[in-house]
Amino acid sequence: MRALAFTRYGGPEALSLLDLPAPAADPGRVLIRTAAAGLNPVDVLQRSGTFKALAPYRFPKIAGNELSGTVEAVGPGVDAVAPGDGVIVRVDTAELGAFAELVSVAAEHVALAPTSIPLVDAAGLPLAGLTAQQALGSEHLAATARDRLLITGAAGGVGQIAVQLARIIGADITVTASPAGADLLRGLGADHVIDYRARRVSDGPERFTKVLDLVGGDGLEDLLGSVERGGRVVTLSGPPSPGSLADVAVPARRPIAALAARLQSRGIRGRARAAGVSYEFFLMHPDGAGLAELARLVDAGRLTVPIDSRFALADHREAFARLESRRAKGKVLVEF
Repeated sequence: MRALAFTRYGGPEALSLLDLPAPAADPGRVLIRTAAAGLNPVDVLQRSGTFKALAPYRFPKIAGNELSGTVEAVGPGVDAVAPGDGVIVRVDTAELGAFAELVSVAAEHVALAPTSIPLVDAAGLPLAGLTAQQALGSEHLAATARDRLLITGAAGGVGQIAVQLARIIGADITVTASPAGADLLRGLGADHVIDYRARRVSDGPERFTKVLDLVGGDGLEDLLGSVERGGRVVTLSGPPSPGSLADVAVPARRPIAALAARLQSRGIRGRARAAGVSYEFFLMHPDGAGLAELARLVDAGRLTVPIDSRFALADHREAFARLESRRAKGKVLVEF
């Protein structure tokens, strides 16, 4: 079967289209024939070796974190899906493997795909959708209709879904975006837009109870002054907080991950405490039940999947160039 695999750590040249053995439908697993796979910033981090100290790869390593496709076969003990079903999945963080014609995944990570959109486009839902869903949910921000919520960098795939989910929750939503993304985000449900090119968040009068940060960098610390005491900041892009890297690291290296997270985030956690604000770095986890709820919202017309562009498998280098340009307004997909 054809698969995009890391052959080493590095730049775009480290990802190659190879002919590799096909997996099987082992007990408790689902074999999926891929329709499309979504590209994500984490693919670039994995390719470059950002996590190699915590979970080194054996090469070639089939890459990819999310996909849509059709069930080819199911292993013993699987009855929630059947051959021929259209499905979506965020694959296991350690296994990866979504960039292949055939992918074997744990059944609990699989959900039926929404039927109101093309199966190819459904590949853009799992990672961005679960990230937004989990970040806003009870384990992290616990967003409610009473919250004044800020979402930074909201024009990307995660941000667009987060805005829609926050609108369903009923929160008052402010986003940061360029003028090019402002109308798009207002159309999705944002109440207020801050042009990050014109001013810093802290330069304005706004005060927030919750912040979902999708940007990181110097602007992250600037946000602390705009959060009410007792508020929460959850980031996908800032320094990792204690415990946040446990699922990324292999068991033998989890103590190293814990120490690195404490040291890297010590400064911002201290400044957050001084401001009376909680700070948390967050990595999403696969969740078939969560995906099923997102698919239900899509089919109910309450959630759209933001698609920026679609590329053929042979054009995967152009697809990654689009992703890494940071100009994509939604998900970049590779069709199989």
